[in-house]
Amino acid sequence: MRAIPLSRYLIFFSIAAVGFGADLATKNWIFAQLGGPTPHHANYWWIWKGVFGFQTSLNEGALFGIGQGQVFLFALLSCVALVALLAWLFVAGAARDLLLTVALGCVSAGILGNLYDRLGIPGLTWQYANALHEVGEPVHAVRDWIVVMIGPWQWPNFNIADSLLVCGAVLLAWHAFRSGGCVPADDSERPTQ
Repeated sequence: MRAIPLSRYLIFFSIAAVGFGADLATKNWIFAQLGGPTPHHANYWWIWKGVFGFQTSLNEGALFGIGQGQVFLFALLSCVALVALLAWLFVAGAARDLLLTVALGCVSAGILGNLYDRLGIPGLTWQYANALHEVGEPVHAVRDWIVVMIGPWQWPNFNIADSLLVCGAVLLAWHAFRSGGCVPADDSERPTQ
């Protein structure tokens, strides 16, 4: 088996580190500017009024808020995914492929950014009581802040980590399509018996 070039390690870890850092920096900054979410008042900072802007929110679920309250399950799944991804890249050798290296660097950055929040590392506490929490309890939720409106409909808030996960998934799909992973083999290419 061919060795994985050192450049692939540098590319992967650079993308993962820069993406993770950008996610944390933007979350910290916007939450410092707008404060945490409150149940009775939404703090918006519009870039394009009624279309695109910033609004802080906390998501204890996964994509689109599915699985609210299952924070530790999602944290565990994130850890498993990260280990599997690293094994695929550097043990199984997928890092020899540049596009896979870039895609999985993006996915890793997204996983790390949201995992950081789910583990409660930012040190936030709930500022209001709700069905699941009392005032002062530690927050184990992903900090989301980008808001997009399509007419009267609001897309669920998201963050840089979510964007990196989507970019990585798109690159993985493109890789599968480009490499023929989604296209059946030609009869002329099948081995004869």
